[in-house]
Amino acid sequence: MNLLVAQAQQIEAPEIHYGAIAPVLIVLGAACISVLLEALLPKHQRWAVQLVLSLLTLVGATGALILYAVSERPEQGVATLAGTVAVDSPSLFLWATLLVLAFGSVLLIADRSVEPGGAFVAQAAIRPGTIQDRAQATKTGMQTEVFPLTLFALGGMMTFVASNDLLTMFIALEVMSLPLYLLCGLARRRRLLSQEAAVKYFLLGAFASAFFLYGVALLYGYAGSVKLSSIAAAAAGTDRSDTLLFAGFGLLVVGLLFKAAVGPFHAWTPDVYQGAPTPVTAFMAACTKVAAFGGILRVITVAFENTQWEWRGVLYGVAVVSMVIGAVLGLTQTDVKRMIAYSSVAHAGFLLIGSIALVPDGEGVSATMFYLLAYGFTTIAAFGIVSLVRNSDGEATHLSQWAGLAKRSPIVAGVFTFLLLALAGIPLTSGFIGKFVVFSAAIEAGLTPLVVIALVASAVAAFFYLRVIVLMYFSDPAPDGPTVSVPGAFTTIAITLGAVVTLVLGLWPTFVLDWAGTGTFLS
Repeated sequence: MNLLVAQAQQIEAPEIHYGAIAPVLIVLGAACISVLLEALLPKHQRWAVQLVLSLLTLVGATGALILYAVSERPEQGVATLAGTVAVDSPSLFLWATLLVLAFGSVLLIADRSVEPGGAFVAQAAIRPGTIQDRAQATKTGMQTEVFPLTLFALGGMMTFVASNDLLTMFIALEVMSLPLYLLCGLARRRRLLSQEAAVKYFLLGAFASAFFLYGVALLYGYAGSVKLSSIAAAAAGTDRSDTLLFAGFGLLVVGLLFKAAVGPFHAWTPDVYQGAPTPVTAFMAACTKVAAFGGILRVITVAFENTQWEWRGVLYGVAVVSMVIGAVLGLTQTDVKRMIAYSSVAHAGFLLIGSIALVPDGEGVSATMFYLLAYGFTTIAAFGIVSLVRNSDGEATHLSQWAGLAKRSPIVAGVFTFLLLALAGIPLTSGFIGKFVVFSAAIEAGLTPLVVIALVASAVAAFFYLRVIVLMYFSDPAPDGPTVSVPGAFTTIAITLGAVVTLVLGLWPTFVLDWAGTGTFLS
């Protein structure tokens, strides 16, 4: 007994830098409060209260981040919570990116004017296809649990990009993923498709998490620690076999690439993008990609930079496969949401180029982070536009239903055209600047052949963007074609924000590029 007491007295509580992790604490704390409000408030009060709480949380977390960045932040960053969380310049940039993208996503989630009652089911427990299910589609209520689920997912994403050891990263991965599995199955319309998407995402996500965790176990066996810096130190000089190191790295990367929707680990992406409620698709397409690539950047930069010559060729091949899959299969799609899904697979390949371009001054990291911010805003606005084109069954996402859209709604068609051109990487858009800085970093890192392949893939992918533009402007609308809903205030703000940022970053990207390049990952 005395021995136990003596050991307990020797254990010191970890030092916690509350100012550094305040944004994450605010988000996760508000998510817990949101759950309590969901249980205690009457149904008719929940939507308004939950929306206000969510928006105030995002604003408050952003304010705490800015306050820390301008007043307290050490130049090299700080490791807190016993070194499990690293708050450095890349963490702050990625946190800010996640918060602003989540703001636009929450506005789309909260909108109840485009779809009466909102995009989410009024009662999730009702079986699809029943009389009760058809009746709930006409109700104005919605499952307001989507707000705490969104906040929990966001908190997991923020923790994920700042994780300084693999065990914390795994926990953050699950906190990020589990709410997304639920959100995918809550569509008000086409509920069978939505629930199928949720089940596919859950099953494939469970396999990916198992790969990730098995990789963590192998790396622990190699380095004797799950901390990224300890793995890097062991990889730099040890007499142990490298089998565990690279087997663990391979399994770990499979889990990360799955979350980033990098081909050939993209199998969930088209079905989930199509079946999930469109606001959730926007949230996943923007924020999940930021979180996944933030984790990839930290892992390969901090833990595996010394062994880059061994694994760079593998990721080189994965990037090529992702770009080819996204560009070629995107040509065959007849559904707008699936087309954007394959577009995201191609963009994941472009982002992976920046991730493996580990040049000495960190241009690959800063270029990738800029690309994530630019792509996120463009994608949220694009899915906001998709939610406006509707028929009696809900969203009209088949390409044939978009014929002649410019004659029905010139403004909607014009904004969507601009966003598609940004995704294609046309000059004067953020997409062009994003590809330019990523490809420049890759050339400097000696990856010129990969950049050539990326340029060819970009040209191929541009065809299916241009096909939609031609369809909207040079085809006659069907007499019984879909209508374009007048967006509510929330959807209007989200689309406007995304389009404006896409334009501004295409014309004046210097400030964001300078911010993205201000520091390196804390090792």
